[in-house]
Amino acid sequence: MNSVIKGASYVLAHTPQMVVYNGTTQTTERVVNPESEYLKELESHLRSYEECVNYWPNQVYIGNAHPDELAEVEFPYYDKVKEGAERFGKYGEIMPENEFLLLVQTCDMFEVVKLDKEFVAATKEAFVSNPIITEAIAARVEEGVELSEIEHLVNEEHAEGLYIAGKLVGCVKRAHDIDVNLSAHVMHENMMSKATSVLALLYAVRNTGIDAGDIEYVIDCAEEACGDMNQRGGGNFAKAAAEVAGLMNATGSDSRGFCAGPSHALIEAAALVKSGAYKCVAVTAGGCTAKLGMNGKDHVKKGLPILEDCLAGFCVIIAENDGVSPEINLDILGRHTVGTGSAPQNVIGSLVADPLARVGLKITDIDKYSPEMQNPDITKPAGAGDVPLANYKMIAALAVKKGDLEKKDMPGFAAKHGLTGWAPTQGHIPSGVPYIGFAVEDIKAGKIKNAMIVGKGSLFLGRMTNLFDGVSFVIQANTGAEDNSGVSEEEVKGLIAKAMKDFAETLMAAE
Repeated sequence: MNSVIKGASYVLAHTPQMVVYNGTTQTTERVVNPESEYLKELESHLRSYEECVNYWPNQVYIGNAHPDELAEVEFPYYDKVKEGAERFGKYGEIMPENEFLLLVQTCDMFEVVKLDKEFVAATKEAFVSNPIITEAIAARVEEGVELSEIEHLVNEEHAEGLYIAGKLVGCVKRAHDIDVNLSAHVMHENMMSKATSVLALLYAVRNTGIDAGDIEYVIDCAEEACGDMNQRGGGNFAKAAAEVAGLMNATGSDSRGFCAGPSHALIEAAALVKSGAYKCVAVTAGGCTAKLGMNGKDHVKKGLPILEDCLAGFCVIIAENDGVSPEINLDILGRHTVGTGSAPQNVIGSLVADPLARVGLKITDIDKYSPEMQNPDITKPAGAGDVPLANYKMIAALAVKKGDLEKKDMPGFAAKHGLTGWAPTQGHIPSGVPYIGFAVEDIKAGKIKNAMIVGKGSLFLGRMTNLFDGVSFVIQANTGAEDNSGVSEEEVKGLIAKAMKDFAETLMAAE
């Protein structure tokens, strides 16, 4: 029987100061053009925490609004306020930067994160009162150190500063004097990814109602890589995050595939559970500081706020078939192979049309498609257009070519089978997976019968190959109930015995 999706979580950490000090667009500009007008204007374009919470796409991400509701909101979204917006949502929360720094410190196992004593004292009560923060995590909050010690580490020891409203409140130290893989810069990136993954794991356990001890395996599919000079990207984020989240019966490993990584990981998780290797697997990913403010120059140039000001995380729990939860159908898998090529038609064909054709389905037989769900508020001002809409146009065109759709119905394809983009541009985060939480609910409610998650990636970023990448899979209504309605093994044995007895009696009567 197919594995099922028990539920999902989606979390955001509002980190505007990390936009300034850690996003690569800004750090690069500071080196190349330190007196640029962009850097001078940057901070005046940062959003407040309240503005971040009230932002429609963010409320959709954490589950306080459905993508269908966002589709009814007049574009653009940045100048609209979501009425009734809240910090906490059905799937997760939007954590403010000060509390997030305390979470980061509690995830630190090697004393590389140092926070100012006064800052900790002012923030601790709010942090530990968060219902998702366990007693074990709250107990790991350290008292903090003198600000002078932090200033010394930043000014003299190459530590990465941690800031709130432009004020230094902490730092991330280097973990080795000469190993660039353990530099303060890399340790900062990795700690932020780990912390957002921990937050996502905590919410996933809560959302699914499972016991933390039920999770036997964790797969991390973020875009960071941890290791020392001898292993570099060897891992393991998964087990490190599981430790803090209290998943005491879990082991785990990392899976990497650029933007397509989450889809690869979810297929692997579904296969592990279906094979019987593990009964319950969590697929998780934390945020990427490098992507903060990635399109900031275009946003500032057009008078917009910096919209890429959040680290994002997600988690999906895969378990044995319970007869109720939506399934991942491993018979319908799309694959962008080495020989597929990079032409858009070939890419969409390999990920959408081909896997459906193999099982006798049309493109229009899938109720909802979730490809790259980037928020167009972010991408359109940067010249990248509406990414989800572009994907839907290609899928619709292919459907027409295959005879699955009338040409006159192409304009309505996106509205019927698509979704309005709402995901933050964190690389791996938008690529298909933001809809999984909604898909599970929509399928269980009978709103749709299935959905296809399409993950795509750009492998040329690693300078190892010019190939693109991608995999896809289908989530469908549970068929386990039908399977379970059949007879049991004991009943089968009884029926066979009765049939043999009846056959023997028939032979005797014939003689």
